[in-house]
Amino acid sequence: MTLPITDHPIDTPPRPASPVHQFGTLAVHAGSPHDPVTGAVIESISLSTTYAQSAVGKPIGDYEYTRSANPNRDNFEKAIAALEHGRYALAFSSGSATTAIILQSLAAGSHVISISDVYGGTHRYFTQVASAHGVQVTFSPNIEVEVTELIRPETRLIWIESPSNPTLSVTDIRAVVTAAHTHGIKVVVDNTFLSPAIQNPLDLGADIVVHSVTKYINGHSDVLMGAAALNSTEIYERLRFLQNAIGAVPSPFDCWLAHRGLKTLHLRAREASSNALRIANTLEASDLVISVNYPGLKSHPQHMTALKQQRPNKDGVMMGGGMLSFRIKGGQRAAEAFCAHTRIFTLAESLGGVESLVELPSGMTHAGIPRDQREAAGVYDDLVRVSCGIEDGVDLERDVLQALRKAVVSGKLNGNGAA
Repeated sequence: MTLPITDHPIDTPPRPASPVHQFGTLAVHAGSPHDPVTGAVIESISLSTTYAQSAVGKPIGDYEYTRSANPNRDNFEKAIAALEHGRYALAFSSGSATTAIILQSLAAGSHVISISDVYGGTHRYFTQVASAHGVQVTFSPNIEVEVTELIRPETRLIWIESPSNPTLSVTDIRAVVTAAHTHGIKVVVDNTFLSPAIQNPLDLGADIVVHSVTKYINGHSDVLMGAAALNSTEIYERLRFLQNAIGAVPSPFDCWLAHRGLKTLHLRAREASSNALRIANTLEASDLVISVNYPGLKSHPQHMTALKQQRPNKDGVMMGGGMLSFRIKGGQRAAEAFCAHTRIFTLAESLGGVESLVELPSGMTHAGIPRDQREAAGVYDDLVRVSCGIEDGVDLERDVLQALRKAVVSGKLNGNGAA
């Protein structure tokens, strides 16, 4: 059984009725029933790997083996489905495992179209693993314009990151979905950079939304997990089968932690977005910076598309997310020096935690992509990626300014491009 493909245009499956409650209320309460025995308002952690049966093939409750299903995973999946406005959600052992399961669901000989600017791990899977089971991937730097001409008879899937990692390019999701569905092709949107607190791709027609739960959904840099949300029963059953058959499942404790983190997602998303906009404006005003990539800036080439797709905060101001990137004057040495001189921003991979991080994609998260392909997607050696946490914005701004001065100005005085 593979993802359903038809020769005729397909309609986006109708999603469930709009939830009665707002996002913050759903984040706190979705998938969080009170314990019927003790009245506990916070679920317990079910660490048991197996469950008793009253007779052969008759489990006492809903569970028989934790790889197939677990109370903590079930509750977390219900919460993700609610927040992404989907009928179903599935949790996996990592974001990369989520990608792998979806690609594994395609038949040998299938073709996938992906944006060029994707997370390095996704690019690695597409180029070095998918081909092993006969799936080919074509990368497009301008998928909205090129999607129709790139479609082949064997094309089964289109993969989007919006905003993309690490250049924050924004794709018009509905435009790509419209073109894809005309040909019976499914669309997957990686929503990791924004989270369901800011963007709901299923509402824009996407068939599957994926997340590295490790990032914003968990939000505390202590869980490795992935998730997918969707509306199609047929696709859900296929992915659920593979989830169990392959065993790419998260632990009950990780599900409990991620669910706890999810309850404050709306608060963290607002603060991270506010901090990122402040830093983006500061960087754009600096003569030590070549360019800044942030959808919340009016100078961003797809700013108007971002306005259409991304949810505003309580004051009606667009939330651009906590991620941004910028090119620094002075080349790679200056970029490395900037990362070395930040005091609050920690030099580390990953993103979306309460703490602010900084990294150099060309030498870290995207180092496995050949240089010519990286640069074609805008990932130059002087590009710095920033993940803004929830610290006080004024402190983050001061940290960025002092690191810029040391990296660029001091580097010029030393005559070697670095401090």
